[in-house]
Amino acid sequence: FHQAPSAFIQRARCYARPVRKRKKDFPSHLDDLPPTMLKKDYMNVPIINSVDDVVKRLLSLEMASQKEKVKIKTQQLVEKVRRSPNDNGSFEVQVAILTARIRTYEEHLQKHPKDKSNRRRMLMDVDRRRKLLAYLRRVRYDIFENTCKQLNIQYTFPPTYCRRITKRWLAKKALCIKVFQEVQKLKAPERLKQRQEWLARAKARAE
Repeated sequence: FHQAPSAFIQRARCYARPVRKRKKDFPSHLDDLPPTMLKKDYMNVPIINSVDDVVKRLLSLEMASQKEKVKIKTQQLVEKVRRSPNDNGSFEVQVAILTARIRTYEEHLQKHPKDKSNRRRMLMDVDRRRKLLAYLRRVRYDIFENTCKQLNIQYTFPPTYCRRITKRWLAKKALCIKVFQEVQKLKAPERLKQRQEWLARAKARAE
């Protein structure tokens, strides 16, 4: 004889069931890439136009991995800001590469917010990009403005840092300056010797 569970036990069992969380669909910066676009390694292959449609589909972004999509997105961002077709190392190109990496990290951290190692890498890239943009803003403001516009970057100024001046801080600063000066005096003869050797080698090469 099996006794039916009471209404209280039924409610308790319902509460004890594991709740399945629905995965949120976060917007991606790779959504604008068409799935019919070929992978980066097969774009400029001449024979690609004569292959079968199934082969084209296998070589397209529809079957590509996240890493391959990020490569194409990085190349698109670089093409927007590079100065010439052979420009691969200017400050604008470095900012574009860092922007693609930062946005990839942001999407990953939205799905996995406890991933501390990738969060640390993202913050390091953000800090590096901020320094590059600050240099461009100080030296070439027109390039800085165009880079921010093309890459859709909103530049914000760093917060002003105000430190309270105390007697202890002044004494520590004076001690650090004194130690630095003493170290420079000890290194002066060695630096002079190295400079004389360098000048002698340069003179020998000129002769």
